[in-house]
Amino acid sequence: MSCLPLAASLEDEVPAATAGFYRRALRALVDAQVPFLVGGAFAHACYTGIRRSTKDLDLFIRRGDYERLAALMRAEGWRAEIPFPHWLAKVYAGEDFIDLIFNSGNGIAPVDELWFRDNAQVDVLGVPVRLANIEDGLFTKAFIMERERFDGADIAHLLRAKAEQLDWARLLQRFEPHWRVLLAHLTLFGYIYPGERHRVPRWVMDKLIARLAAETRQSPADHLHVCAGTLLSREQYLHDIEQLGYVDGRLTPASTMTPEDVAVWTAAIPADEAEPAGDEEHAQPAPSQSLPRR
Repeated sequence: MSCLPLAASLEDEVPAATAGFYRRALRALVDAQVPFLVGGAFAHACYTGIRRSTKDLDLFIRRGDYERLAALMRAEGWRAEIPFPHWLAKVYAGEDFIDLIFNSGNGIAPVDELWFRDNAQVDVLGVPVRLANIEDGLFTKAFIMERERFDGADIAHLLRAKAEQLDWARLLQRFEPHWRVLLAHLTLFGYIYPGERHRVPRWVMDKLIARLAAETRQSPADHLHVCAGTLLSREQYLHDIEQLGYVDGRLTPASTMTPEDVAVWTAAIPADEAEPAGDEEHAQPAPSQSLPRR
């Protein structure tokens, strides 16, 4: 476990009562030795120095640890529930809440043992915790391309701040079936920071560009009827799935989602973000279904 010179966590950006809830929850988990990693705005501030107010605390956990963690939280008098069984649970103290994340919303990034290797240690709200590794956080952020939210700037800022410290081989491994998404973000990084392009290792770009060149010479026949756009946005490619007959990328081996998971996730699309559809699939979610900013 490394201990890096990281930026201060967001004590000043969180109301005192909310910070007290977070601090008490973190301390309970640390004392009980339940494995977890801090992500979201807290980790982003530590890695990049960018501070922004946050409405929640994101903790990455293994799905198998949820029941034990939930029991601890309930013993503190808080409410624990799983609004989205394929990736997200929540702990509530009044209107404040903590997100417990054990996969990505598109089902491609289950939290496994690899997440808990070589994590940086830092104090968050005065509690010594481990952070989600940049590679894993970057991987999950890379697929957030909704109409109302795009995490590309977070990725660019992570690369600008920590490119030399990244385990690039590990990052390539994480993106293996989705290497085009990584190439897209690295290309954007070179556009956003033209004077920083050299900080992405040449061998990484050479490998991805060579793979792109090789793929353009192959027949796309095996992929003609798949729309992987649903791995990037849960809403913007529904037309392709529902009206054009494409196979949902979330229902291929690329994702762990089931048809039931897809239905629940689609039903939770806020009404003001969904395309006009005239059906119940796009109903406004209950307040308990507020989603994390990872």
